[in-house]
Amino acid sequence: MIRTRQDRMFACINGCLLLGISFLMVAPMIHLLAVSLSAPQFANAKLVGLWPRGIQFDVYKSILDSDSLWRAMSISVYITVLGTFLALLLNGSLAYALSRSVMPGRKLALQLILVTFIFPAPLIPTYLLIKELGMVNSLWSLMIPGAMGAFYVFIMKTFFQGIPGELFDAAKIDGSGEIRLFARIVLPLSMPVMATIALFHAVGQWNSYFSALIFLRTKSLYPLQVMLQNLIVQDGANSGVDNNFQLSMQFTPEMMKAGVVLFATAPILIVYPFLQKYFVQGALLGSLKE
Repeated sequence: MIRTRQDRMFACINGCLLLGISFLMVAPMIHLLAVSLSAPQFANAKLVGLWPRGIQFDVYKSILDSDSLWRAMSISVYITVLGTFLALLLNGSLAYALSRSVMPGRKLALQLILVTFIFPAPLIPTYLLIKELGMVNSLWSLMIPGAMGAFYVFIMKTFFQGIPGELFDAAKIDGSGEIRLFARIVLPLSMPVMATIALFHAVGQWNSYFSALIFLRTKSLYPLQVMLQNLIVQDGANSGVDNNFQLSMQFTPEMMKAGVVLFATAPILIVYPFLQKYFVQGALLGSLKE
């Protein structure tokens, strides 16, 4: 393919534009890192840009020494991993059943799921249901209500329908039932869409704090995002962090906020590159196929 001068100019301008947009997205994180690493007098006077002034690591020493933050981090990891596993299991099972033409009542089930997609459950009935199920002040209240979603089901169902039917016929001739078809044929061939849904749900679960504010009563059960929300909104007062952390907050609040934001964001930033290639494949295939 012969590239003309106009093609090279377009590629150059396009690359510069994308580079600028990428920098705008990364700049806030760089600024937070610079603030958290700067000396208190520069951070409190808001004199820090994208480069730290008077580099020190006291903020991260306080964060790493905070037992309450590590406890909140472990709870966030727990509900994210287990909640994502439940979401994949429940949504994948339902989507597989809906993708099979032999399922009785398939059209009615699809219509009912579509209703939940258009009209999500209101807050008060959801709270009353969780209360009747005895899950208030339990970590299950953060994982069960959001485990299933019509959006996830439709994406998975569309992807499953793209798997050649000859594979199912061959497996059935060998004596496989529906459960074995799902476990041995569908799941190994559906890693892109499973990884995509896992990333969608894991990010949402990790960033969620509203459910914890509603359903949890004990501060020791608070996930990391609730601690971060209390820290930023209430400026450290009654935020549930330990005494060492509050002592540091009294003279470097902006630095502590920046450090905790990065501390809460780091796990997702570490996991995302490993799932990025599956994310692109799964989103495209799941959205374009019939």
